[in-house]
Amino acid sequence: MNPELQLLISQEEIAQTVDGLARAINQDYRDQPLILVGILKGAFVFLADLMRQLQVPVQRVELIRLSSYGTRTRSSGTVQVLLDLPPQLLRHQPVLLVEDIVDTGLSTAKALQMLQQQQPASLRLCALLDKPARRQVPVHIDYLGCTVPDQFIVGYGIDWKEQYRHLPAIYTVQQLEADA
Repeated sequence: MNPELQLLISQEEIAQTVDGLARAINQDYRDQPLILVGILKGAFVFLADLMRQLQVPVQRVELIRLSSYGTRTRSSGTVQVLLDLPPQLLRHQPVLLVEDIVDTGLSTAKALQMLQQQQPASLRLCALLDKPARRQVPVHIDYLGCTVPDQFIVGYGIDWKEQYRHLPAIYTVQQLEADA
């Protein structure tokens, strides 16, 4: 059974949001070289669009991969590190963690903890979406795009069972199969 998708954030709204986030980051970092760290898989589309809008020097782009959902619609509560960074890569560098959605906060908090252990000069978080109704762990978001309702979301890199990442807008999902 295919789930019913309902448009939540259009392509145009996403583009405006990404542009606004990039302007704020450009203002705060000005001429500082910046390292971007994206969380796979969900943030890769947002990371690419954001990076193209930045005018500050992007020194490097790195990716980490975490998982707490698997094929479920709810977090398992356990965050697995599937891809990490080499040690000391971020030492004394300004770092911006780029996240698609802060939901429970578990994965984002884990990512921030991992990056902080590398002793960056600064560490900030940019999230396209925030779903505060599901928060289990407090997370400070320095650059936030949109707050979304407590519904399952897909599109613009965000998936359900590896599907729907390709959608150019963000949708809520209705009639999902129950988690096994």
